[in-house]
Amino acid sequence: MRRCFLVIACLLSVASGRAAQNPPRQTTWTFDALDRIGGLPVKVEGNPKLIETPLGKAIQFDGVDDSIYIDQHPLAAAAQFTFEAVFRPDGGAPEQRWFHLAERNPATGQLVTLTGSATQDANARILFELRVINDTRWCLDAFVAGMGYNQALLRRDKVHPLGQWYHVASTFDGKMFRSYVDGELQGEAELAFRPQGPGGTSVGTRINRVTYFHGAVRQARFTPRALTPDQFLKLPVVGSPSRGRSRG
Repeated sequence: MRRCFLVIACLLSVASGRAAQNPPRQTTWTFDALDRIGGLPVKVEGNPKLIETPLGKAIQFDGVDDSIYIDQHPLAAAAQFTFEAVFRPDGGAPEQRWFHLAERNPATGQLVTLTGSATQDANARILFELRVINDTRWCLDAFVAGMGYNQALLRRDKVHPLGQWYHVASTFDGKMFRSYVDGELQGEAELAFRPQGPGGTSVGTRINRVTYFHGAVRQARFTPRALTPDQFLKLPVVGSPSRGRSRG
């Protein structure tokens, strides 16, 4: 009887392990509340505000100490991915890390690594960052890192006006890592990506609470495969149809 129980327990453990490795389903988060996003509880720091915009409700961050945290890595276990977001950059500091998906360190259970008195975001991660250029324009920095891979897609010649709504995306198709603004390719590179484990998300700052974001976030979508630009979230036309395009 005891042997039977051991066999059953072993089978359940194997099944559980396989389930944990199953790729996620496509998930959409709409930033229309400060208590729950995508059905998940939200931890708020600073004073981010829920605002009305032409696209619907969004969360606005002041670039000083506003941030939110969600206890899920929505692309964990994905061998390919598309990470999309609809956001409005409003200027501020030259370097801002505004959407961070972090793997939880399996050895420590932490989303950050403590080095002396400083915390580092050394865990496997997928990020959206931006650079503000001359206080008038911005460029996207899509970044991914993990065991055996580390790649930033930053093109300072691909710039866009501040204060407008944009769709941004990064994709990985099993070979190439690519980034887009409003469906236009910004950069690409080959990448030896490995699926990341469960973890958490910070929005408005890096996971270790540095380089805060000044602007607003309306929506994000996470897909466990590489989408093409025609499959991306559609950004409604807001304001002038002749808004500034990237220059490259």
